[in-house]
Amino acid sequence: MSVGAIGVVFGDIGTSPIYAFRETFATHHGAPGIQVDPVHIHGVLSLVFWSMMIVVTFKYVLTIMKADNKGEGGSLALLALINRKSENAKWTAPFVLLGVFATALFYGDSMITPAMSVLSATEGLQYVHSGFKSWIVPLAVAILFALFAIQARGTEKVGKLFGPIMMLYFLALALMGLMHLSAMPSIVLETINPVNAITFFMTDGFRAFVAMGSVVLAVTGAEALYADMGHFGRKPIGVSWMTFVLPSLMLNYMGQGAMVLSTTPEQAAELIKDPFFLMIPDAVRIPVIFLALAATIIASQAVISGAFSLTQQAINMGFLPRMQIKHTSAAAAGQIYIPTLNWALMIMVIILVLFFQSSSNLAQPMASR
Repeated sequence: MSVGAIGVVFGDIGTSPIYAFRETFATHHGAPGIQVDPVHIHGVLSLVFWSMMIVVTFKYVLTIMKADNKGEGGSLALLALINRKSENAKWTAPFVLLGVFATALFYGDSMITPAMSVLSATEGLQYVHSGFKSWIVPLAVAILFALFAIQARGTEKVGKLFGPIMMLYFLALALMGLMHLSAMPSIVLETINPVNAITFFMTDGFRAFVAMGSVVLAVTGAEALYADMGHFGRKPIGVSWMTFVLPSLMLNYMGQGAMVLSTTPEQAAELIKDPFFLMIPDAVRIPVIFLALAATIIASQAVISGAFSLTQQAINMGFLPRMQIKHTSAAAAGQIYIPTLNWALMIMVIILVLFFQSSSNLAQPMASR
């Protein structure tokens, strides 16, 4: 179950290293990009680490995931618990509105995340051959269509297929990070030191606030842990995060920072434009890029599965009209497939890809959320 959870639940947050660190140093909303120097890199890495610890580990894994509604998670499951415990008191009306609003935001994430993840990885193909650049958008559309087409096979089968691939991907993240960390091991202590995050804000003020919008991209998909709890259960998700996913992600982020800091200012300015793909050794560049592409396809599975679960809960609570719901597992009641929602999401995701054309264009509204 833990392997299956890695293949379904953590795909979204697992692909954040491809674009989160890069976008933090980019120019957004008219604000100039932050400087590429030790103060700012240590500050950003510290923000990433503590965002993961506070938002993912403490908020979701250790706290909210304990509040399940008959094994199901998500904002509507939490709403059902509040409604039942309060015995339908009048003061629960604001909580109903908050629950519905949170669900609407998750549907938005279910559209933005597949578009962002697949676009960011297909852009890596230009490092294989420059001729791929004009094929990025068509390839992204074709991949997304194939991803939504296999949803009818069920979460369990998809998880068994994706789990080993994601384990290999996270292992590659960790190894790439360790390779660059060996030249600058001190960055580990700088990352876990919260003083660096505070210094970043004291040094740059507004630009640090703008950069924080991109740092949040590092925890994109955290809500899928709770929404997908009905598919795998709390314990497999928690074990996978604490023992494998979190260490792999942080090693890669720290490796990106170490790589940039170990070069001259001129080289650092070029590396920060796409540190994830540029940190890959030339000898394994092609297979790792294709592995990252596979991981981003899988990343979309987390929010798609979560959208199925939330929709079923919304139908049961009377917030949505009835739809056809197919149970795809004889053993797990939470593993479902909703054809109408699946194809509606696919259409909206493809529209986003065609409209924004690149992951950087799409990252700006994501960072503004």
